[in-house]
Amino acid sequence: MKKGEVEMFKRHRKLRRNEVIRNLVKDVYVVKEDLIYPIFIEEGENIKSEIPSMPGIFRYSIDRISEELDELVKLGINSILLFGIPKNKDACATEAYNENGVIQNAIRFIKENYDNFLVICDICCCEYTNHGHCGILDENGYVRNDETLEVLAKIALSYAEAGADIVAPSDMMDGRVEKICEILAENNFENIPIMAYSVKYSSAFYGPFRDAADSAPQFGDRKSYQMNFQYSKDAIDEVAEDLRQGADIIIVKPAMAYLDVIKKVSDKFEVPIVAYSVSGEYSMVKAAAQNGWIDEMKIVIEQIYAMKRAGANAIITYYAKEVAKYLEK
Repeated sequence: MKKGEVEMFKRHRKLRRNEVIRNLVKDVYVVKEDLIYPIFIEEGENIKSEIPSMPGIFRYSIDRISEELDELVKLGINSILLFGIPKNKDACATEAYNENGVIQNAIRFIKENYDNFLVICDICCCEYTNHGHCGILDENGYVRNDETLEVLAKIALSYAEAGADIVAPSDMMDGRVEKICEILAENNFENIPIMAYSVKYSSAFYGPFRDAADSAPQFGDRKSYQMNFQYSKDAIDEVAEDLRQGADIIIVKPAMAYLDVIKKVSDKFEVPIVAYSVSGEYSMVKAAAQNGWIDEMKIVIEQIYAMKRAGANAIITYYAKEVAKYLEK
């Protein structure tokens, strides 16, 4: 460029020259308080069983869960999401609302021995039914919506009575938030927040979770109740309806393939949003890392920041412990 000529383009690279400048201008942040760690609790004793499709993730029995919880305390992770694997299953998921069920006992154990955890409990029937579907079936194998609501309400109440801090319905039945709100209020638990899986797509990314929780459907699939990823119009309406019914926090699941949906929900609603980075996302990164194809933590951190950039307030991730260690550095 000759002297006196006007420069016509902006030099964006000036704000990328070194790490100090890059940190000065950054506007997307991740802190440990953003992380929610899922834990699988299996009924029984002396169980610490690694999940084959999710290396580094284990099922624990209650008598060994302190091994996991103590590590989380040291890392500064305060929020956990509980999933239960019972010994006995039936067609109506009755073990899900047993006052001495695996999750109810786990809640009481955690509350009696740890005072720092926010205990979030997933509400669904799939881990507790012998058919693996998320509700009560009719004679044709179709999930009956309104009958399932009664079961979900019982589960929510039993978790609240055991001491859960937040209940999180993931079943995708219509009207579940309202039904849960009603039963909680009737029993003086109206201050228990509801973290609703309002946007939950029928996704192949859930495969390893079904291995972890023994929750794969014994026939068919869940496309008649989970959302269709080929249809984009209903996400906003699902969130709006759950908020109308009383939801306090919204989950979008899965995360990475649905960042556009997280962004859309974030732009539309002034409500806390949680991105669920699901089992398939974890296992793909883990497998590629074990083969030496990627830098595992750089990939994970980039994904976490993408979720935050899209509008997530918090992130459910199986990588929570690794992310917490990274943030310490």
